[in-house]
Amino acid sequence: MHNDIASVLISEERIQSRIRELGQQIAADYRNHDDLLLVAVLKGSVMFMVDLVRHIDLPLAMDFMAISSYGASTQSSGVVRLLKDLDTDINNRHVLVIEDIIDSGLTLAYLIDQLQRRNPASLRICALLNKPDRRQSSVAVDYLGFDIPNEFAVGYGLDYAEKYRNLPYIGVLKEEVYRRG
Repeated sequence: MHNDIASVLISEERIQSRIRELGQQIAADYRNHDDLLLVAVLKGSVMFMVDLVRHIDLPLAMDFMAISSYGASTQSSGVVRLLKDLDTDINNRHVLVIEDIIDSGLTLAYLIDQLQRRNPASLRICALLNKPDRRQSSVAVDYLGFDIPNEFAVGYGLDYAEKYRNLPYIGVLKEEVYRRG
């Protein structure tokens, strides 16, 4: 699978260093709140959230949502579907959405709209990756790991056809891999 990677965008060491910084900042910002709920957007953000919570030295809860706009494609279809909803009531809770990558912003905008209707005390976004060149919908990101170029990235939770999530770094997938796919 490493042979399918054209180049490494972000090394494992840089990812882990930035996650530590983000966790410390989140802990500082939420230190006066005892009802922090982290919501991971499945499946891509799971690795990020697991590593992130290890650096948030606060009591917190975790929940998960699954949303789809890609299918097996390399680009968002623009049609957002909720596949798994929260198990937790977020009314009057401080909610931090954990996202792997913000691409067009359409999926995240949909998610934020849905969560705002549930009356959280606060709602913030933490994303590992951001592709500003692909943005179609404006979304405010409160905690950001890295901006990346408009290339097809995989690894550290990001996939192509459910593969490559287990790479410890973020790399650019060779075009011939998804062209033949």
